[in-house]
Amino acid sequence: MRVKQLLVLPNLPEKLGPLQEMANNLWYCWNWEVVQLFIRLDPDIWEESHQNPVEMLSRLPQEILSRAAEDEAFLNSLNKIYEKYEDYLKRNKWFHQQYSQYEDRRIAYFSLEYGLDTGLPVYSGGLGVLSGDTLKSASDLGLPMVAVGLLYRYGYFRQFLSSEGWQQERYEENDWYHMPVELVKDEHDRPLKVSVHLDNVPVQLQIWKVKVGLVPLYLLDTNIAENSSKAREVTSVLYGGDKDMRIRQEIILGIGGVRALRALGLNPSIYHINEGHSWFLTLERIKMLMEEHQLSFREAAQYVWSTTTFTTHTPVPAGNEKFDPVLVHRYLGDHVKQLGLSWQEFLSIGRMNPDDELEHFGMTVAALRSSAFANSVSQLHGVVSRHMWHNLWPGLPVEEVPIRAITNGVHPASWISHNMKELFVSYLGPQVRERPGDLEVWKKVLKIPDVELWRVHNRRRERLVFFARKQLRKKLERQGASQIEIQRADQMLDPHVLTIGFARRFSTYKRGGLLFSDPDRLDRIVNDEERPVQIIVAGKAHPLDNPGKEIIRDIVKATAEDRFRQRIVFLEDYDINLARYLVQGCDVWLNNPRRPQEASGTSGMKAALNGAVNLSVLDGWWVEGYDDEAGFKIGNGEEYDNVVVQDQVESEALYSALEREVVPLFYSRNDIDLPDRWITMMKNSIHMAGERFSAQRMLMDYTNQFYIPALDSAAAMSDNGFALDREVTKWLDRVTASWDKISIIDISLPELGSVVQVGTRIPVKMKVKLGDLAPEDVAVEIVAGHLDSQERFTDFSPAMAGLNGSSPDAEGIYTYAGEVVCQKTGRFGISARVIPQNEHLLHTRRPKLINWW
Repeated sequence: MRVKQLLVLPNLPEKLGPLQEMANNLWYCWNWEVVQLFIRLDPDIWEESHQNPVEMLSRLPQEILSRAAEDEAFLNSLNKIYEKYEDYLKRNKWFHQQYSQYEDRRIAYFSLEYGLDTGLPVYSGGLGVLSGDTLKSASDLGLPMVAVGLLYRYGYFRQFLSSEGWQQERYEENDWYHMPVELVKDEHDRPLKVSVHLDNVPVQLQIWKVKVGLVPLYLLDTNIAENSSKAREVTSVLYGGDKDMRIRQEIILGIGGVRALRALGLNPSIYHINEGHSWFLTLERIKMLMEEHQLSFREAAQYVWSTTTFTTHTPVPAGNEKFDPVLVHRYLGDHVKQLGLSWQEFLSIGRMNPDDELEHFGMTVAALRSSAFANSVSQLHGVVSRHMWHNLWPGLPVEEVPIRAITNGVHPASWISHNMKELFVSYLGPQVRERPGDLEVWKKVLKIPDVELWRVHNRRRERLVFFARKQLRKKLERQGASQIEIQRADQMLDPHVLTIGFARRFSTYKRGGLLFSDPDRLDRIVNDEERPVQIIVAGKAHPLDNPGKEIIRDIVKATAEDRFRQRIVFLEDYDINLARYLVQGCDVWLNNPRRPQEASGTSGMKAALNGAVNLSVLDGWWVEGYDDEAGFKIGNGEEYDNVVVQDQVESEALYSALEREVVPLFYSRNDIDLPDRWITMMKNSIHMAGERFSAQRMLMDYTNQFYIPALDSAAAMSDNGFALDREVTKWLDRVTASWDKISIIDISLPELGSVVQVGTRIPVKMKVKLGDLAPEDVAVEIVAGHLDSQERFTDFSPAMAGLNGSSPDAEGIYTYAGEVVCQKTGRFGISARVIPQNEHLLHTRRPKLINWW
């Protein structure tokens, strides 16, 4: 059957044109005034449309649109908001003020998912929401960023619970023509397409554009008629299918993403890879450089290395993507041949041990080898990552493994309730909205009157309770519950009671059941007559994660007990909308993962911005955020080998914190019935999160530490036909080939005895053989510091040694000299090492290029 297709658009009166324009830019989702306009048109249709303004405009009866076009008050509001929108798009922002000379460059940002708003469901959880917050903040800061992802036909699953509490999944097809996405057309008004070969079959990709403020997001789609049914499935479901599906998705994202940008006329200077999912983009970039600029593979790879940022988000080895080499060869064998690499050479890029024929191809390993800039997402995660990937840099101390830490952040305007925003504008000034990168503004939070902050927060708690009751009614109606049970939902929870929120992905390490490990004790806490507590739980388990589903089932079963029915509820189908209600209305945000398995976590940051107080294990971001005046901790940051013991100890710590600290402080009131000490903690929590854990701060860190140096490197390396890139690559080849001939022959110290005093300066001389290399090719460093019982450095700082004379002796040995200072008491050691030195390299921490005495 053949079908002629037409796109039917709503017949919008001309006066409402700005409404249509703003509906197609995700800017609306962090600007409440725009949302209010749609709610004014018809609040019921707004909810029925999943808070998606494009779908809403298509559903609205013509009479409502016509009436709005004649409503002077509505048009006045619309025009004022549209002026703000136009001003936002035009005005100079932080990046222009700091780095205007770079505004003609592009930063490409790749992620497998983006959580931007409820009305665009192409996300599953933390990584997606972080990516979405990154794009919004990039827009606020004026970064010249372009993003790439996949357009999932079904997105992630909708969660429904059976009457027994077992998670069930349902996939709903997305209607892109009623969402804020636009199909990109070529000059002939036909869909712009690129092609990628999968299993020797060309697969066509069409490109959809999402406007995120000033940042364009391009989503790739294989669900088109020219493709086979197998190819059309590639962009069907997020995190669905087997390894075969995953590698096809990641090839489309990486290789297809680079080709799509080229087809769009965009040539980004630098690329940012999130997780290893999009690492295949480096292969396409290398191939293009080889073809267009006649670079060798090593020259092209060196340029790509110097212009790539990689962020690892996973703190456990099992969570990092790996593929069987047979599967990789099936899909990439021909591509690798075009690069001039042998298959073994290619596999060595993704293996910790290149000689291990049984090791699978690791995407994270490949990304770390291919990126000059690599980072974790919290300080603790940085420590974990450097230990996890230490073997990629044998001989380098763990502390110097080149994986930095840039702690995640959240987009404040997307997560702070509109009631709280209005309060902030009143006391912090309009700059809290207009200049979100101005971190100093958050200090003014402390000046907000207690009574006003408490009134706003109480209102949000009430809204959360009413929303929870509404969700519970919907669930009971769907499950076929009796009318009595449905009516009982209206009595669940109390808008005046201390409310704890726990919402996240239900993976076993997050320990969703920890709070329920002693039901009798929990009963006493939540049902205390004078100081009651209520708990709202939400979250999804991966469809294949039965242990996670069992935790959900056990919690739902507990909530059905008479003693918990009024105090503990589980809300199904956790998404951005539900998350907003929770973080904006809870008093306490609970997080109890097994340390150190939480890379960062961001939900607690969102809650803190709304005045919630965190109660958390010292893991992820909370290691940095915790202060006893801004929140509570579970334990003291201990780590355990026995998880059973860990759960016992930390469940006790959790209950004790609730009984002795959290609950008493919340219910402690002053003479005007205000919890003044609790409100002070709320202010400290807001101040802490706003100043230190915004995505604007995060992106400033990325810009200052990674993007600007990478942009400088891109310009320098590509100038004059990539002359410097060719020169540096040739130098690296020469140094690598000669490195085994380097040795430190001897270290000599003056006769000081075995005991010296603090502050003693010790001159050090070294005899170094450089083989075929010259002194300018290397740096000789003295390494001195504290030693542990196994004579390993635990606290050290390298000091550069100077060359004595310009020529070696008759045996080809150079003399270097320097000095160390004994600054602390205890066991002290002195050694030396040789590392490469080249002013044009972003860093010289290259695998295997380090020689110790």
